[in-house]
Amino acid sequence: MTPRLPRVTDKDLVRVLNRKGFALHHQTGSHAVFKSEDGKRRVVVAMHAGQVIPPKTLKAILKDAGMTVEEFEEMV
Repeated sequence: MTPRLPRVTDKDLVRVLNRKGFALHHQTGSHAVFKSEDGKRRVVVAMHAGQVIPPKTLKAILKDAGMTVEEFEEMV
């Protein structure tokens, strides 16, 4: 059984991505693009203040970032 994803907002997710070594590369409208320190990974986060990120969207972002759900939960 897969672990249940936590309910997080864009600010929580950005905080975790920064700790993981991702930095804001650019933003177009409400979509912020983060790149890893080595430049090999790219993650797009929809920035909608105060809204919870849908579980499927969060799972896709974690996959793009190369993180597991357990690793993400520890960093939240």
